[in-house]
Amino acid sequence: MTADLEQAGYTSLQMVEGLADKAAAVLENLRESAVAARAGERREPTFQIGQAAELVGRTPAAIRDAEKDGRLPKPERGANNRRVGYTLEQVNDMRGIFGTRPWRDPGDPPAIIAVQNFKGGVGKSTVAVHLAQYLAIQGYRVALIDCDSQASATTLFGYVPDLDLTEDETLYPFLRHDERSSLSYALKPTHFDGLYLIPSNLRLFQSEYEIAARMAQGEPGLVDRLSVGLASIAPNFDVIIMDPPPALGAISLSVLRAANALVVPVPPTIMDFSSTTAFLSMLEETLRTLAQFDRAPSLEFLKFVASRVEENKSIHKELIKLMQAIFGHHLVRAPLKNSAEIDNATARLMTVYEQQGAITSKSVRDRCLTYLNAVCKELETDIRGMWPSHQERLRKEGLV
Repeated sequence: MTADLEQAGYTSLQMVEGLADKAAAVLENLRESAVAARAGERREPTFQIGQAAELVGRTPAAIRDAEKDGRLPKPERGANNRRVGYTLEQVNDMRGIFGTRPWRDPGDPPAIIAVQNFKGGVGKSTVAVHLAQYLAIQGYRVALIDCDSQASATTLFGYVPDLDLTEDETLYPFLRHDERSSLSYALKPTHFDGLYLIPSNLRLFQSEYEIAARMAQGEPGLVDRLSVGLASIAPNFDVIIMDPPPALGAISLSVLRAANALVVPVPPTIMDFSSTTAFLSMLEETLRTLAQFDRAPSLEFLKFVASRVEENKSIHKELIKLMQAIFGHHLVRAPLKNSAEIDNATARLMTVYEQQGAITSKSVRDRCLTYLNAVCKELETDIRGMWPSHQERLRKEGLV
């Protein structure tokens, strides 16, 4: 009997191993055939002079004048002598010349945002990655940290995590409390100027057990290890966004301990609302427990995002009204509606913000960008509200 059980276990292992290899091979083929799929081959987004002027906060004429008098380099021109679009790096250089960088003052606290829900499939990584890219386009210095061993955020930057990355390129060695004193070793520049990624892969899953076991054996300080790492890189960033696993484990506890703001995506379905209610109860209990050890985080803001919203479903409209009544100002006013543009970009291991044109149609893309920008803009205002140096500007803009 024992031999039969051992043989059955071995056969199961072979079966799973074979399927895993096949799936990995298919994903590799998809990655190779996708347009600009490898992170290192991607191009940053480009902007026409009108778009660049809006981002910089100056007029197109001011940009042309600065190019004429040598403050800015002459624009590149194509074969037809028309201006080639400005890269994000060039736009950021313009911000430096015109003094319109939106950075926080050194005395302002960095925004450390956890995009969290304990249920999968709610659009957590979609929100985290698009928010990070949006903020980079606006000129902020951003770090996106993939804390989830499923590595969805990492994949959206063109990596096949377990083929392209080793465990030493992730949070894994730092969370194990090795000799490293900074997370800077894991920061990877992306194709968005000013946006860095700390990637993840499946190996990070192992750290859940290791950290939990060591904490149980008398090392409660490990829950602060991520906070220590973020402090080591925070002077170089305005915003740090974390994409944690959809479960309450050692890494999620570390993320909550490190965060000073929380964004919770919630699709307007009965199942997801029920799950979010349970999430809030678990969050309350977790924060209460952390407080007992003097380790409760201080959240500057807590925002819920109605995600994956279907315009034509009456139940979605009803649940959004319910969420508005319950969450009040904690609910982002603009819903993040489902869009084929997001789905098609994701299938190409990309995001809507890096696509130079519509995948579906211009009208679908424009609607999608309207939803994304509205959600991200409101969160940007919340972020700026954390910074004393931005208070006067927020008042002038009528945002506070």
